[in-house]
Order: sequence, then C-alpha cells, then structure tokens
Amino acid sequence: MNIHEYQAKEILKEFGVAVQNGIMIDKVEDAGKAAEELGGSDWVIKAQVHAGGRGKGGGVKFAKTVEEVEKIVKEMLGMKLVTHQTGPAGKIVQKVYLENTVNIAKEYYLGMVLDRAKELPVMMASTEGGVEIEKVAAETPEKIIKTEIDPLTGFQGFHARELSFGLELTKEQSKDFSKFAKALYNAYISNDASLVEINPLVLTSENKFMALDAKMGFDDNALYRHKNIAEMRDFNEEDPAEVEATEYGLSYVKLDGNVGCMVNGAGLAMSTMDIIKLKGGYPANFLDVGGKASANTVAKGFEIILKDPNVKAILVNIFGGIVRCDRIANGIIEATKKTEVKVPIVVRLDGTNATEASKILEKSSLTNIITASDLADAAGKAVKSAKGVQ
Repeated sequence: MNIHEYQAKEILKEFGVAVQNGIMIDKVEDAGKAAEELGGSDWVIKAQVHAGGRGKGGGVKFAKTVEEVEKIVKEMLGMKLVTHQTGPAGKIVQKVYLENTVNIAKEYYLGMVLDRAKELPVMMASTEGGVEIEKVAAETPEKIIKTEIDPLTGFQGFHARELSFGLELTKEQSKDFSKFAKALYNAYISNDASLVEINPLVLTSENKFMALDAKMGFDDNALYRHKNIAEMRDFNEEDPAEVEATEYGLSYVKLDGNVGCMVNGAGLAMSTMDIIKLKGGYPANFLDVGGKASANTVAKGFEIILKDPNVKAILVNIFGGIVRCDRIANGIIEATKKTEVKVPIVVRLDGTNATEASKILEKSSLTNIITASDLADAAGKAVKSAKGVQ
C-alpha cells in the first residue's frame, strides 16, 4: 500500500526525520487560510498523487503571495496530472500540499528498500538528488552507494560513515546526516515499510539535512499491526479493479498487455508472465486466485480481467494441489455461465486428476476453451489467440 507525501511526512516526523511544516488542502476556499497559517512569503504547492515526476507534469508550483497560492490551488485541484508514471490516462488531483520553500545548498537521494536476494534492508544514497533513481541506476550506477543493515543490530555508526564518505560530506555534515539516516531507518523498520524514498534529500544553507519530498510504501500483510497507516489508504489513487479484487480475496495488478492471466500462486503467476513474454506476447495482468480456486473465484477473476478492454485472450494456468484439477475444470465451465467470456480461454491444468480435467474441458460445449499440454504450449496458444491467429 502506498500513501501520499503529506502522510509520509507525518509518519517520518514522528520518528525525528527533519521535514518542513505543511498543510494538506482539498478545498479551494482553504488555500488562503493555510498560507497565512504557515506564514512566510514563499510557498510551494504540490499535487498529491501516487506517482513520480509531478514537477514535469505541472504538479509542483511556487507562489510569493497569498493570492498566488489561492490561484494555483484553484487551478491544480481537479486537474488531470499526466506524468511518466501515470501514463496518458493521468490522475485527477484531489489534494495538494502547501509548504514553505527552503534555501537549498545541495540535493541528494536517500532511500530504504528490502534486498530480497540478500534478505536484508538496504539503505541507498546518491549525490544525484532530484533525479529518478531508476535513471541513475541505469546510466551511472556507480553514483549509488548502498549499505546493508542487519535488523538484529540495527543502524550503526559505520553505516552512516560508509554513506557519508560516498556522498563526500564534511565532518559537520556527517553528524546531521547520521542522525537523519538513523531516524529514517527506524521509521522504515517500525512501520513494516517496503519502501521509503527521500528524493530530494536537501542540505539547507544552514547545513542541515531535510526531506524535501517523501514516498512510503508498506507491506500489505503487516497492515493489521498498523491501523493508523491502513486508514491512510486512498482508494481514489488505486485501480478500481485492483480494489475490487482485494475485496474478493484475489491478488490483481493491471499491466499493459493483451493476454489476461489467471493463476494460483504468486510464483506460478510470475513464471506464467515470463513465458508469455518469451513467446512474444504481453501479459495484461497479474491475477492470483489463491490456493483454493473455485467456480466463484474463477468467475470473479474472469469478470475483473475482462474489465480491461485490451484483453484479447485469457490464459488459465492452475496447479491442482489442494483442489483437484477436475473440480477446477468444472469450476471454469460454471464460471463461464456466470460471467460471459467472449475471448478465447487457454487452459493448462496440472496436478491431481489433470487427465480427467482435460477430458471434462474437451467434452464441454464451450467453443472458446483451448486446452494445453504444458505451460509453454499454453503460453504459445494464448499469445496466438490474442493476435487472432488460430
């Protein structure tokens, strides 16, 4: 689950991470009052959407008078913000965040993420602040400094020194950076975050480090431990189909391809998408129906997949372990009665009673079901079906 910048800064502030004071605005009439409450004579207004690249899309603007603040907020609220992360559809801005400007001496990048290969949290820093970290990683990876942190011992002085040395900080700057980095680590660990990103992390003219922007994502499986964070979820920023899938216990993520995928198990889903790509196709989604696939879950899966008009074929790849394959086959037939499926359905079932399942599907009166012998065969048939090739 992701949250907005203003929410991330509320959390980080609780852990001692230096952030600016700011006010979230969702009504035009509150803009002037908010500016007066913050005080000062220079403000920045930032669109609150779950996407990067806001500045390039017109989602970050500056004002020098209260009247300018009111004008910009009026223009920004309700606008469609298009960035490289939103795609051409963009996102409607429903909230903005008002802050005072900061005297910036230098910009850096600082982030926390889990290294799944090493099974350890990693803190990353770079002198290339304000630039997409993906671009830095692709073009100048040597400018990213990483340090692995053992959760049993936590963030230590040597971690801070390693990063400070890589960023070429002075002794005085290193002291404040160490304090900032340790607070960031504590916020990451304590809240079961999957990502914390400060871009840019700025060094002010007063030689202090401050989070100018903040992004936080959380492990959905740990949200039961953080009711306050779960309440921050903004459904307006999420794909409606993904929200609906969650309500039915399905794990769904929309992608840009035309081959719909229905699989049981996250690992099998990833393999299925990889093989679709290998066969020259593009997956339209990630959809995990879980270990207990039934007629109801399959029907709901079809319904959600088909909400994407780009889907030209569906690949059902289910391993019958907890549930026998013959029951899954009957479930697929029943599901097509509940949800009209006009596109070809390629089915690959493996596991208990897989042979019986194939016979059930072949004998069904459904003309758009295509059976497959293995995953490679299924992916090939699905890709061809999506292209209209028999």
